[in-house]
Amino acid sequence: MKIKKAKSLPNALTLIMIVIVLAAISTWLLPSGQYSKLSALNNESFEVNSSSGSQSLPFTQHTLDSLDIKISLQKFSNGDIRKPVSVPGTYKKLQSNPQGFIAILEAPVKGIMDSIDVALFVLFIGGFMAVFNKTGAMFKGVKYIAQQMKGKERKLIVILVFVFSFFGGSYGMDVESIVFYPVLVPLFLAEDYDAMVPLAIVFGGAAVGFIASFTNPFSTIIASNAAGINWIDGLYGRLLFFVIATSVLAWYILRYAAKVKKDRTASLVYKIDGITESPFEVAVHTEGERMKLDIKTWLLLLIFVLTFSTMITGIVFFNWWTKEMSSLFFGATILVGFLDRMGEKVFVAEFLKGAESLLGVALIIGLARGVTIVLNDGLVADTILFYASNVVQHFPAIIFIILVMLFFFFFAIPVSSSSGMAVLTMPIIGALAIIVNIPGREIVNAYLFGIGTMFLISPTGSVFPALMMVKISYKAWLKFITPMIIAMLALGAIFLIIGINFK
Repeated sequence: MKIKKAKSLPNALTLIMIVIVLAAISTWLLPSGQYSKLSALNNESFEVNSSSGSQSLPFTQHTLDSLDIKISLQKFSNGDIRKPVSVPGTYKKLQSNPQGFIAILEAPVKGIMDSIDVALFVLFIGGFMAVFNKTGAMFKGVKYIAQQMKGKERKLIVILVFVFSFFGGSYGMDVESIVFYPVLVPLFLAEDYDAMVPLAIVFGGAAVGFIASFTNPFSTIIASNAAGINWIDGLYGRLLFFVIATSVLAWYILRYAAKVKKDRTASLVYKIDGITESPFEVAVHTEGERMKLDIKTWLLLLIFVLTFSTMITGIVFFNWWTKEMSSLFFGATILVGFLDRMGEKVFVAEFLKGAESLLGVALIIGLARGVTIVLNDGLVADTILFYASNVVQHFPAIIFIILVMLFFFFFAIPVSSSSGMAVLTMPIIGALAIIVNIPGREIVNAYLFGIGTMFLISPTGSVFPALMMVKISYKAWLKFITPMIIAMLALGAIFLIIGINFK
């Protein structure tokens, strides 16, 4: 039976440029304005920047209390709050600063410059994967796992979904998850699934875990600090959400995977994109002689696993970010080439080829950042926050908390950084929560449920780099994940309504 290929959406790069253009148009339509921003200067003084200039204030708790910022001084002195914090009640309308054609052209460049560390990390990952693939250890390792898990794929799916969800909830796994696709895509394709299954496991699992964010320092802890509460408050509820939400995702993936394995034409990737082959240079067939791994292959695979383990350990316990992670993968690449006795010319050629293969992913990360830059330069990001907060405060507590979640859901498009979102919005929304007598933990939860759910589909988030890695269209992903979006928002609403009744 021939499946007619559906009309596809534009390329990911094109879609993000469209969003940049829409953001620029909004700067012509929306009024301009800004909140004053407070920053700590070397634990010696505070500086408040506003449209009228800057003001230096004493580095004391009294200063924070006088500005109605419900954050303890210790959070600033410890470095828990590093980004400028919005000062409640200071929004002022400013002279319009619409972003025109030149600003649209500059936005991708500024975005790439602003996120160059992440882009370089992606390129180093590409180089590492290409050099590792050249050794043949990837092919042997994936085939070995495929043979060992033959007939146990459903169990493997459940385990991996919980593993990646745990990564997302514990430390906020994001763009670094792309290193797992070259391993898992060939593995699942070899067992007659499609690339949507590993995409849903890795990206979907990490994103659903991020929604719960039970210990995520980049969202839960920073947001709790900015809201003036202890991040432990609400921990058990978030852990329960993690278990339920991850279980729902695992069931949903299992249901889809079973349909694809039974009938290849049921695959959304096949129906919409017409793609059935692996986007990676690894073909795995589990039939034939049982695979046995030699010592060198075991050593290479050990380096592979230790590299990822070291990365995760560094992020969670030692505050690593892109500089340390890029250096780690570069060092691991050299070690792999040395162990395989790879010639210098081959090594360099493979590294450059791998970096080139992920150049599009790196560019997308920068372009997505360009959306936020346009809105900030156009002075409308704070305007959206100001008017939205004014609307929601006039509703009863139940409606208020659901509207706050939906606000964060949509506001995650222009403000793609979870930590940036927290320090920008929490002082404002937190102050409103006190007025309507809602616990601070539920404001943090509304923030997590809202932005976490949007990150599953946000054009300014990490979805496009993931889609480019597995060669799946945004349209196919939307078709697959939309039921989960609805389920996560509904589950979040239920948790929030129950939460505001337990004060």
